[in-house]
Amino acid sequence: MARKRKVSARTFRRGINLWPPFLFAGIKVLAISDDFRRTRVRLRLGRLNRNYVGTHFGGSIFAMTDPFWMLLVMQNLGRDYVVWDASAEIGFVSPGRGDIFAEFVLTEDRLAEIRELTQEGKKALVWFDTEVLAADGSVVARVRKQLYVREKRRTV
Repeated sequence: MARKRKVSARTFRRGINLWPPFLFAGIKVLAISDDFRRTRVRLRLGRLNRNYVGTHFGGSIFAMTDPFWMLLVMQNLGRDYVVWDASAEIGFVSPGRGDIFAEFVLTEDRLAEIRELTQEGKKALVWFDTEVLAADGSVVARVRKQLYVREKRRTV
């Protein structure tokens, strides 16, 4: 059976920016590093994503952060691992009134930690934290994502 080719970061960024949940919510992936270790995302405030009081809709803030930890970990661990979102938390700190941003940085230390935790087929539940920031650097929200990770079972 032929293995699927790993998609380039550039192609992935173009594709996800056309994904309807991002496109219509005003979410744009500004950058993904070639090694899938760093991603930067922007959410613009517009008519389709503002809430009753004119600030960013909380669902859009969460959506801008939702897939990235899972995707970065999957791309870096490769096909020998199962990676799923397990849990999430969001805390709203201040109203988002303009463009807001989130950045995701996956370090080699975190990958080594995950590999160690999942040795011999053990599962790991790993938390990642992200701050959503306004253009002036003030915190709009704090998001925590928990991933379920384990090595795939090998069939003989």
